[in-house]
Amino acid sequence: MTTSRQGDTGTRARFGLLSALYAGVAYAGFLAVFLYAIGFVSGAVVPRTIDSGGPRSDTATAVVIDVLLLALFAIQHTAMARPAFKRHWTRLVPAHVERSTFVLAATAVLALVFWQWRPIPAVVWQVNAEAARIVLWAVFAAGWVLVVAMTFAIDHLDFLGLRQVGRHLRGLAQAPPAFRHPLPYRLVRHPMMVGFFPAFLATPTMTAGHLLFALLSCGYILFGVRLEEHDLADTHPEYRAYAAATPRFVPQPWSVGRR
Repeated sequence: MTTSRQGDTGTRARFGLLSALYAGVAYAGFLAVFLYAIGFVSGAVVPRTIDSGGPRSDTATAVVIDVLLLALFAIQHTAMARPAFKRHWTRLVPAHVERSTFVLAATAVLALVFWQWRPIPAVVWQVNAEAARIVLWAVFAAGWVLVVAMTFAIDHLDFLGLRQVGRHLRGLAQAPPAFRHPLPYRLVRHPMMVGFFPAFLATPTMTAGHLLFALLSCGYILFGVRLEEHDLADTHPEYRAYAAATPRFVPQPWSVGRR
């Protein structure tokens, strides 16, 4: 009996370490692809950017391929984020690595987008004034900073799947999702998504390919947040009152004091 219990303990320990390694790989992959995304959109440092370095195609073919790549990301992201999918998925994947699996899948699809993206280099607009270029790059950087900051405002480790694995390693039950709205979420309901708009759109040189990427990505954000809000309202009864009092994207700071 003692030997059996020791064997069970050893098995759990090995699976726990494998879970931690898996979550760590998913997190490291996310960081690498996230940093690559900044270079990809800005056209700096990385070998393949939104406007250069990728496979070449005629304009019509490039549009079709780029749309399909972004559609693949939208489908993966939308499907795996739905509660119904999670309920079925966690019959196959342990619940404590479900979030890490989502992160890993999203990272893989984004890597595919960056790898196979077809540049469409026709210039839509070009800002030449140095002061204006500096302002646009500052807005671009502020968008990415806001995106990162909001992961910490809500819980960076939970958002990227590390906290769930940590609780499992300590033998703790997974905490049910709590409804929290720290200060940025008292200004708008989706401050992280607000950061993506300037991150995608603020650039001194806007090409047709960049504009296609930005419009489709921002369009998906507008669509995706509505699905997310529907799920949040089902999970948290208080969300409807919060949504009624808090704007979705455009902040109204004068309303914070009344919350």
